[in-house]
Amino acid sequence: MPRLHLFELEDQSWFPATIRDLSTDYLHFMQNAGAMHRAMLPFIEEALHGGRTTHIVDLCSGGTGPIPAMVSELRAKGTAITATLTDLYPNVPALERAAAGSGGAIDFIARPVDARAVPKDLHGLRTLFNGFHHFRPADAQAILRDAAAAGQPIAIFELSRRSTTMILQVLFVPLFVLLVTPFMRPFKWTRLFWTYVIPLVPLTCFWDGIVSQLRAYTVPELRAMAAAAGSMTWRADEPRRYRTGARLTYLLGWPQ
Repeated sequence: MPRLHLFELEDQSWFPATIRDLSTDYLHFMQNAGAMHRAMLPFIEEALHGGRTTHIVDLCSGGTGPIPAMVSELRAKGTAITATLTDLYPNVPALERAAAGSGGAIDFIARPVDARAVPKDLHGLRTLFNGFHHFRPADAQAILRDAAAAGQPIAIFELSRRSTTMILQVLFVPLFVLLVTPFMRPFKWTRLFWTYVIPLVPLTCFWDGIVSQLRAYTVPELRAMAAAAGSMTWRADEPRRYRTGARLTYLLGWPQ
């Protein structure tokens, strides 16, 4: 299936922040419900070790993604891990909740941070969870090149996949949004309104979910971009690690 870079609503600067934040809240809820971080944890530990760091700089954090659960689990295992959450369109309330509940292990940057040009004062393992497909090939290449030029390790994870099977699964996303919304916290009347009265949240998640699959990069494409990005130790693969049976695509890189 050829890669199609159609537009995702959440990427648009004109898109209402309220709908964007509610949609990323849903993604965060589903990632936590599926314990997605556990499939990624061994690779995160490998990248932290390869990059000789105990700090994570999360890019495209959205509604915080798996970082809070991942940091909690690593610290329980004895690793003094810390993390900084960033995004081009920060979901500040979600980032504030993650920081407040972390016991000082997580902080965030409220201003926009471009993953293609990370501020020089942010050091540590750069992570992107289900965010790399948002970027066109030239911009995706710029993310890898920027990490290599700064001598910072990077770990990229994607559940999106260019396949008919994945697209068929996304057809059920609006139903999932309707079913799980009452269980999402914190409770918000706006969440109920934009889900059940005017269903912009399920429609946004549906459209962006379809587009995410069509935008996803394959392992050979990731390897080619990494090889051209700079002198780093690179590794990409697609193991069956996720407990639902889905393939978890990853790309790891750290300074040689």
